[in-house]
Amino acid sequence: MKGPSLQGFKRFMQFVGVFLLGIVIGSIAYNMVFQTSYNQLWIDNKDLQIKLSQMEEDNKTLRKYRNRSTVVKEIKVTVEERDPPLDSLAVKEVVQTLQDELEVLRGRNIFDIDSDAKMARTLLNRKIYSVRDKDYSIQIKTMLVSEGVLQIWVDMRPYVRS
Repeated sequence: MKGPSLQGFKRFMQFVGVFLLGIVIGSIAYNMVFQTSYNQLWIDNKDLQIKLSQMEEDNKTLRKYRNRSTVVKEIKVTVEERDPPLDSLAVKEVVQTLQDELEVLRGRNIFDIDSDAKMARTLLNRKIYSVRDKDYSIQIKTMLVSEGVLQIWVDMRPYVRS
C-alpha cells in the first residue's frame, strides 16, 4: 500500500517559513526606523527645552535690566567643532550646565566683569562634566562681552583618566 505524498505539505511548510521570516525581517526594519525617528525627536525635544530655559532666563534678565545698557544681559556658550564630532546631546547638556554655573555673571557691570571673568576661567578651566556615563573636560578659549552679551567659546574633549 502506498502512503499519501508529502510534497504538498513540504511546499506549504516552505511557504510558512518564508512568510514568518518576512514578518521577522519586516518587524526589525520597522523597529529600526521607529527607534531612529524617536531618538531624533527626543534630541530635538531636549534641544528645544534647553533653548526655552535659556530664553526664559534671558527674558527675565532683559526685563530686569532693560534701562541699564552696561550690564551682562545674556550668556551664550559655544562649543568649538571637533573631528570626530562629539555626541550632540552631551554637548547640549554640558552647555546648559555651564550656563547655569555662569549665571552669577548675569547682571554684572561689563566694565567690572574682568575680575569675575578671571575667577570663572580659573574655576571652570579643565573642569570635568559627567553626561550619560561619559566624562568630558572643557577648556575656556575665549570670553567676550559685547552689547550686554557675554559670549564664551569652549573646547570640549572626552576626558581620559590616567
